[in-house]
Amino acid sequence: MDTAFTAEQDEIRRTLRELLAKRSGPDEVRAAVRTAAGYDPQLWAQLSEQLGLPGLALPESYGGVGCGLTELALACEETGRALLPSPLLATAGLAAPLITALGTPGQQGELLPRIADGSLTCALAVPGGALAPALGLTGDNASGEWAGGGRAGGVQARPGEHGAWLLYGEARQVLDGHSAGLLLVAAHTGGFARSRTLLFLVRADAAGLTRVRQTSLDETRPQARIELRDCAAKLLGADDAADVAGALAGAGARVAALLAAEAVGAAASALDRTVEYVRAREQFGRAIGSFQAVKHRLADLYVRVQAARSAAYYAAWDPAEGGLALAQCLEALRVVTGEAVQLHGGIGFTWEHEAHLYFKRATADELLFGPVHRLRAHAAERAGLFAARPAVAV
Repeated sequence: MDTAFTAEQDEIRRTLRELLAKRSGPDEVRAAVRTAAGYDPQLWAQLSEQLGLPGLALPESYGGVGCGLTELALACEETGRALLPSPLLATAGLAAPLITALGTPGQQGELLPRIADGSLTCALAVPGGALAPALGLTGDNASGEWAGGGRAGGVQARPGEHGAWLLYGEARQVLDGHSAGLLLVAAHTGGFARSRTLLFLVRADAAGLTRVRQTSLDETRPQARIELRDCAAKLLGADDAADVAGALAGAGARVAALLAAEAVGAAASALDRTVEYVRAREQFGRAIGSFQAVKHRLADLYVRVQAARSAAYYAAWDPAEGGLALAQCLEALRVVTGEAVQLHGGIGFTWEHEAHLYFKRATADELLFGPVHRLRAHAAERAGLFAARPAVAV
């Protein structure tokens, strides 16, 4: 295993960092999240057209760049540094792998090129707030309990006319659900006799669909409540026997690696901003960064960030370890941003300070994709650490 990055990978990181430094500072982030879309459409178009960001990990046959998860993770590390509000995670991290895994050749040929060029944004809608269980991050998703069941709960699907389906129910905490051009909705069908969970494609202009943007702790990750009232939908895939749980778990492992990289980028940026502040802030005639106690705290944070970065890079190489890497990176982000608020002193406690943008990202991500202890518990279960061992004869 060669751990060195290629010249192309370094160029992706450098180009994206330079662009975001100019176009996505704290003031620009605050302005973008207050728009109707929740992000800057012009910046998204620039990232799509000039850098091919949403198609970075898609094959060239679909208009993508033809890179892999590692390159997309490096890009996410840079978007995490800037806390860039964009549809990248929901579209390229969640929707594109599911369409690739489950979609028919016709669906892939229609949707993936539009995702690659940035003209189509997508969102994954699962019942309730069960995104982490649905992706298999905090437990086994094969049972489908997270999707509801029977005649009530979650989103219900029933066959309509001419091969169409009708969906009824609602989903909350849908990332970018208010602005996405296409929704991938997890719905329960079959009742008690053939209970199963399937994925359906719902267009943004479908009759019976209502989308309401919710107030969220982290405004850089817009969320929406999706209501479906006999909403027309198309099945993702050719039949209803697809391994949806397996596809969701596979996408979950990949998105965990991307989230880990984002968290590392955010933690590194928060630490850099804190170091810059303590170098300039003076107390008793000297910079507070020169005090030994402050140096020790910053050194501990630096070690946490570097360890988390190593875990994130390994997960990008081996997505099977994405959940465990995500746990370490979310914990590092939580600790670093909490210390950043403390070390900024009185100004750091003001809600308007940029340190709170990073602190809210840390808190919200753990609520959405964690918590950390459940991510680690599931990784331990998968590794067989809690399995009963055979008795040893004496």
